[in-house]
Amino acid sequence: MKLTSPDIHKDISCAISTEIINAIIMDIGDSLFAILVDESCDMSSNEQMAIVLHYMDKGQVIEHFVGIVHVTDTKSSSLKLAVDDFFSRHGLSISRLRGQGYDGASNMIGEFSGLKTLILNENDSAFYVHCFAHQLQLALVVVAKKHSEIAGLFTMVSNVVNVVGAFAKCRDMLREKHADAIFEALNNNELLNGQALNQETNLKQSSDTRWSSHYNCLISLENMFPSVIDVLKIVRTDGSDYEQKFEAKVLLTFMQSFSFIFGLHLMKRILGITNDLSQALQKKDQDIVKEDCKV
Repeated sequence: MKLTSPDIHKDISCAISTEIINAIIMDIGDSLFAILVDESCDMSSNEQMAIVLHYMDKGQVIEHFVGIVHVTDTKSSSLKLAVDDFFSRHGLSISRLRGQGYDGASNMIGEFSGLKTLILNENDSAFYVHCFAHQLQLALVVVAKKHSEIAGLFTMVSNVVNVVGAFAKCRDMLREKHADAIFEALNNNELLNGQALNQETNLKQSSDTRWSSHYNCLISLENMFPSVIDVLKIVRTDGSDYEQKFEAKVLLTFMQSFSFIFGLHLMKRILGITNDLSQALQKKDQDIVKEDCKV
């Protein structure tokens, strides 16, 4: 009976997490390694920092996510203290650090007081590399937002996700509609059936600074398009208030227009190509880390 207690669940999860991190640290041993850091807010608007370690094992670059650290703020000094505390708790030495990877935020790469500089002041061999895939994503964001049609497309897609996915009732309706559509397609031999195919899914949210998330959002919207239309029709008729009904009506009209369908397929194809390029750039990042570790 005790194992069903939420406190016991948390203790077990914490113990498993500790054992996994200890195994990763033991695997690194006295080897050289690199660190990837990114900061963001959780759903409660608390600042947090994600930490990933890169190291070499038999000629292969190994990448492990090792935890999320809560920080009081995102100042570079606070992030540096969090990194130092993480290194201290797990017996890692900053002298063995040979690479840093962050985004382009000023608190990360500032020449005078950024996290990159604070670490380089202690170890001038910890070379900094701005993630190539992230640079590509940021460039796409800037270019796309300068085109009114594409910017409008993603604004409306975001509104669709918010209207259909924001309320539990709408999400349940969407899952039911999509499940019925898949069942009918399977009966008509329009879909293949097998392990890991036709899994239950939902609309994906997009993020401004992660352009690959826009690609996943478009893929999910295309796959669930008929079900989304059905849900919007229900909301247009049976919405909780006039504003919700009106928004559903506007979205229905826009989603069934030629410009929306054309833009959806155009951006899905462009972002699909970019996604492949992004993966190639991530491999390039790994190759750079591999060379740094050799040095």
